[in-house]
Amino acid sequence: MNAKNSKNTTKPTIALNKKARHEYHLQNKIEAGMELQGWEVKSIRSGKINITESFVTIDKGEAYVLGTTIQPLNQASTHVVCDPTRKRKLLIKRSELDKLIGSVERQGYSIIPTAMYWSKNWVKLEIYLAKGKQEHDKRDSIKDRDWARDKERMMKHKV
Repeated sequence: MNAKNSKNTTKPTIALNKKARHEYHLQNKIEAGMELQGWEVKSIRSGKINITESFVTIDKGEAYVLGTTIQPLNQASTHVVCDPTRKRKLLIKRSELDKLIGSVERQGYSIIPTAMYWSKNWVKLEIYLAKGKQEHDKRDSIKDRDWARDKERMMKHKV
């Protein structure tokens, strides 16, 4: 079977923000494209990216991701001035952007990136509308996760 004909549903992940699930209650998922420069794409292909401190802001009706660090490659960025933490525009449909703006302004949500992956030749960013967790919510999440793990162990040994 040819590789082009096979339907592979897994998307190659570039970077994950594992801390987001611990820090926030994630609500609605949106897939967004990113406006990148050439040196940034080359650095992403080599894995020099960090999205753990990233967040999305709305400015003049456009969405931008801040806090994403893309380290420049020495051989790819000799002729341009690179800013590893620059503000990058997100490419989102107008209807989705209007929903995001309404949720952030009226309901107090935050917009948090959780993953970056390849979709064909395009870099996509998975963002969520999120509410911050309180300290007791974080402890409950840890307790539930530990209980699920212990329950799986007990069921595995019973069978």
